[in-house]
Amino acid sequence: MSDPHTVTYEVTDRVARITLDRPDRGNGLTPTLINELATHVEQADLDPNVHVLLLAGNGKGFCGGYDLVASAEGMGDGGFGDPAPSCSPLDGAVIAANHDPTQTWDPMVDYAMMSRNVRAFMSLFHCSKPVVCRVHGFCVAGGTDLALCSDLLVIAADAKIGYPPARVWGSPTTSLWAHRLGAQRAKRLLFTGDCLSGAEALEWGLAIEAPAPEQLHERTEVLVQRIARLPVNQLAMMKLLVNQALYAQGLHTTQVLGTVFDGITRHTAEGYAFQQRAATAGFREAVRERDEPFGDHGPSTFKG
Repeated sequence: MSDPHTVTYEVTDRVARITLDRPDRGNGLTPTLINELATHVEQADLDPNVHVLLLAGNGKGFCGGYDLVASAEGMGDGGFGDPAPSCSPLDGAVIAANHDPTQTWDPMVDYAMMSRNVRAFMSLFHCSKPVVCRVHGFCVAGGTDLALCSDLLVIAADAKIGYPPARVWGSPTTSLWAHRLGAQRAKRLLFTGDCLSGAEALEWGLAIEAPAPEQLHERTEVLVQRIARLPVNQLAMMKLLVNQALYAQGLHTTQVLGTVFDGITRHTAEGYAFQQRAATAGFREAVRERDEPFGDHGPSTFKG
């Protein structure tokens, strides 16, 4: 079952406004949403009246990752699923509650599916025009792929961003953490699955700005309107110029590895155990049990 409406799109004042619109599901990622996102990015890229894209989310937060509950309810009909997000939503690929771990897993089928998602997320990166991502509430698990593939991140100071599935059952497929944070800080997050607050994301260089929640919209508008003043050809050249550094660092190779690893994490002994727990106790409970020992401390607030 596909969503009838998952992403809104409008153009005002040279800005293409792309908004994730599944607020009742934490803007959880589904095949429909992912496809609509890529379609609208292409639409904005081809529109000569658009100078900059603004990506945001409706509801209590930006994006809580893949919507895996929908997959379980659909008995593995090709959807994704995720519980309502806190700092620890579930992440991963298609899975049904009655999945039999003894069935043969074809890693290339898994890779083919997830690599298509990566291409959709990377449409933000490859778009010739700048993409500003505005984050409020939460941006976790697969939702971070959208934020990290964008060019600039403006995040509310009290929001949370991170990849808790690094603890079990997930690998970041777009693999941009090291490119955005450097190797040591990327390891600090991925070795623990901890989240950053918006204020920490600014301190670590992940965000360009981390205003107070009540100023998030205003500060983001100031930025996109300032970018929109430049000619489109200048913006395209500046983005392409800077992106070459990431291409040269082997980003594509890293993404292939990260996407393959994502499939492997769901087929380890720990991955199967996590899945079976989710099937019997529910996704939210499995995630709660996964994250409870960590207390969801951020890097600067961890006390022991």
